[in-house]
Amino acid sequence: MKSKNVKYVSIFDTTLRDGEQTPGVSLTTEEKLEIARQLDRLGVDVIEAGTPISSEGEKRAVREITKAGLNAEICALARTTRVDVDAAIACDVGSVHTFISTSDVQMKHAVNMTPEQVLSATIDSVEYIKDHGLICEFSPMDATRTEINFLKRVCKAAEEAGADRINIPDTVGIMTPVTMRKLIEDVKSVVGVPISVHCHNDFGMAVANSLAGVEAGASQIHVTVNGLGERAGNAALEEVVMALHLIYNRKTGINTKLLYDTSRLVAKLTGVMIQPNKAIVGENAFAHESGIHTRGVTVVPLTFEPIKPELVGRKRKLVAGKLSGTSGIKAELKEAGIYPNKDQLGEIVRRVKELGDKGKTVTDADLLAITRSVMGKVVKEKRIVDLTDLAVVTGIRVIPTASVRLVLDGKEYVTSETGLGPVDAAIKAVQKLTADLAEVRLKEYRIEATTGGSDAMGEVIIKVEDRDGNVVSARATHEDIVMASVEAMINAINKSLLKRRNRDKQA
Repeated sequence: MKSKNVKYVSIFDTTLRDGEQTPGVSLTTEEKLEIARQLDRLGVDVIEAGTPISSEGEKRAVREITKAGLNAEICALARTTRVDVDAAIACDVGSVHTFISTSDVQMKHAVNMTPEQVLSATIDSVEYIKDHGLICEFSPMDATRTEINFLKRVCKAAEEAGADRINIPDTVGIMTPVTMRKLIEDVKSVVGVPISVHCHNDFGMAVANSLAGVEAGASQIHVTVNGLGERAGNAALEEVVMALHLIYNRKTGINTKLLYDTSRLVAKLTGVMIQPNKAIVGENAFAHESGIHTRGVTVVPLTFEPIKPELVGRKRKLVAGKLSGTSGIKAELKEAGIYPNKDQLGEIVRRVKELGDKGKTVTDADLLAITRSVMGKVVKEKRIVDLTDLAVVTGIRVIPTASVRLVLDGKEYVTSETGLGPVDAAIKAVQKLTADLAEVRLKEYRIEATTGGSDAMGEVIIKVEDRDGNVVSARATHEDIVMASVEAMINAINKSLLKRRNRDKQA
């Protein structure tokens, strides 16, 4: 464990346990191990790897994570029963997180136990864990709906039995920062071991309640990447950590520059996509469109950015649209190596706003097309990647397969790929050929019919992100949706490559 001081807050990550309880999420052993390794690189203090008693697969996953030689403390969850604890011990974990219901409603309807039986089970489980030489964290489940005197009594009993940490869960997310702060103060008045908080997000206050717990003296917070978890989820790791660092001036062991990469990995493996306006890791978290905003951040970023994007592994994105101002459009064009004069820039901004007023998404390709139109022959769009041929095979009993022929920097290449459908196969084939050159990943794919009827023109809008976190967008229209998709992807790759080469020249 890392050395701690009064300003240090430990990060207990439960993405692999509570996060996997997100409806529809189920991770393989290999996927859990990949996430655990990333969490370790990120610098979390504790990884709650799973609940070994739940299945043989879960036991295998926890054991593999324990054997991986990670720096973080590896923890397993167990009810206050010896069979659960034995399953955790068998995985060679460094700590066991044991829990039991303590609220009246859960004691009666969830575990069918009396308060005295709950106390007895708590003491027996904690003592059993400590007898095996392991770190023990105890949770009175549904603590925030537990009668306060009984909560104090059970926490004190757990401490006297040897618990190393007492965790206070807001199991159904009913607390407010004021009530959470008061509760932690009450618990802290009767126990001397470190206090942890585990907050759910049913009312959208998991992060705020977790931070209130720290204000009251808690020294550890349970979190999940992207706020995954039961129902509305848990306190989001990335939000908690950045608030601790920049608002509370507290220390954690987290390498914040890895937050975005960690978020993307978890989103990919769980299949739970991140909402665009999600704090810290959402696509729009560092995107600016409004004229006053883009002007401010291009001069002094602090005007409208409380967090430097680079601090969390992100890049600033200026977006063209009906709210755009001259400064933002000028900065975008500069990145593409284009320098219109004052009159040309004014006309470009006017046309961008006109397009936005029609409800259209203004892509990078649209901005360059408008610029070409305004500046005439001054702007020559280079194409590093060009499509020369595309063939797709699909059917009921046929695995969708696409073959593409591309010209990359003047040389021709051919490859084939399979996919879930013809569009997926074609885009994968393009990415395969351009991987060494562009190394982009698809962030967003959207299709719209622009005309009616079975022969409707399909418009595809695509966003891609390069290895440095820069995002570009492009569109293409075609009667064949596979062709539209491939052309949009190639347009986006060209924009990404041109922007990167222009940035390299300016550096």
